[in-house]
Amino acid sequence: MLRVAVVGSGPSGVYTAAALVEQRAVPGVRVDVLERLPCPYGLVRYGVAPDHEKIKSLQGNLRTALEHPGISFFGNVPVGEARRGFAPGQLLELYHAVVYCVGAATDRRLGIPGEDLPGSFSATEFVSWYSAHPDAAAGFRLGARSAVVIGVGNVAVDVSRVLARGADELRPTDVPDAALAALAGSRVTDIHMVGRRGPSQAKFTTKELRELGALPGAETFVREREAALDPAWGDPSGLPAVGRRNVEVLRGWSERPPAGRGRRIHLRFFLRPVALLGDGAVRAVRFERTEPDGRGGIAGTGRFEEIDAQLVLRSVGYRGVPIPGLPFDARSGTVPHDRGRVLREGVPSPGEYVAGWIKRGPTGVIGTNRSCAKETVASLLADAEALLARRPRGEPRAALRAAGREPVEWPGWLGIEAAEAELGRRLGRGPVKIPDWEGLLTAARGRG
Repeated sequence: MLRVAVVGSGPSGVYTAAALVEQRAVPGVRVDVLERLPCPYGLVRYGVAPDHEKIKSLQGNLRTALEHPGISFFGNVPVGEARRGFAPGQLLELYHAVVYCVGAATDRRLGIPGEDLPGSFSATEFVSWYSAHPDAAAGFRLGARSAVVIGVGNVAVDVSRVLARGADELRPTDVPDAALAALAGSRVTDIHMVGRRGPSQAKFTTKELRELGALPGAETFVREREAALDPAWGDPSGLPAVGRRNVEVLRGWSERPPAGRGRRIHLRFFLRPVALLGDGAVRAVRFERTEPDGRGGIAGTGRFEEIDAQLVLRSVGYRGVPIPGLPFDARSGTVPHDRGRVLREGVPSPGEYVAGWIKRGPTGVIGTNRSCAKETVASLLADAEALLARRPRGEPRAALRAAGREPVEWPGWLGIEAAEAELGRRLGRGPVKIPDWEGLLTAARGRG
């Protein structure tokens, strides 16, 4: 029997596990999915906005895969921290093969003065807070009147939309109660979502963009003179479909008169952040005005503008972080590989594989992970004969317990689900996420 560990239970990890147990070329594959958190599903649970119920429903598909009899779930198992979980070398002693599907765990930085002032956060920190990630910051005080979101991708749209929504709109979701209370008391009236390039080069999808214009308590503003610097603004017909639709939506917003709603979302373009300003806390962001350079890029103009902000959320992309014991390419933020086989000094490392963002970088949509996983699984299966020649030593549960680690297995996760449903009932809501490690582990062990 081929024993495989998959590290990470987000889409790439679950798709990898499912592809392994569903294939027929190598009979009798057993897969253990190891997850640092007590809960499965990765960014589908902790990254998808709470009001995106359709995308969050993907958890049902991931759940079906994890309930396959050939797959076991082990939560609360860190990898790369030998004293608390498993080091890569230890995993290779327990399994024929290990597939790392750990995603991209940190944010890219702006690299500008003032970036670490109080009031400046990565968008991921904000998302983790309203998604009840147990490692999230203790809380956000939303006393700011003006917020700046740096970036024009889907994550930037998500955080702008959550800031602009009323608490009553989020009450039916699984937002934790403390976050819901903070959002209910929010004083934010103006949200500025800012990109250094033009509307045709923005990274958000049209569906996400249109959601901003459909919020009942907010209105969207686009400065036509600013957006018109984009050569495609006047005639977007030559753009790819998404870019064309985005420009058409933004052009429509630029022509709408103000509606006088309580919150305003300003979509700004051709502004490059150069500094966060403030004495002890953020008070404004300084931008340099940019313009198209005629070669598909932008150039600075030497003209500057400040936007008042007491809250700044930086959303300029994710980046992978190294796992101690695995090779890492710091420039790309990925593990070097050949079709999923981990490369050590340019040579495939027997039994070590990668899939997902740690393999290809933070690109694509959730579904992209399926084809990425299939490529890696094909490489692993092609190596199966050589992998089976090595006999694993020991049993994962026993190794964990010997290290003083008690994993959360599938029944424990079901206990967390039940506790979150009960919490929601007590609050007069649907299921509400438990936001802390102690609460999750207590629920998993049946003491809630």
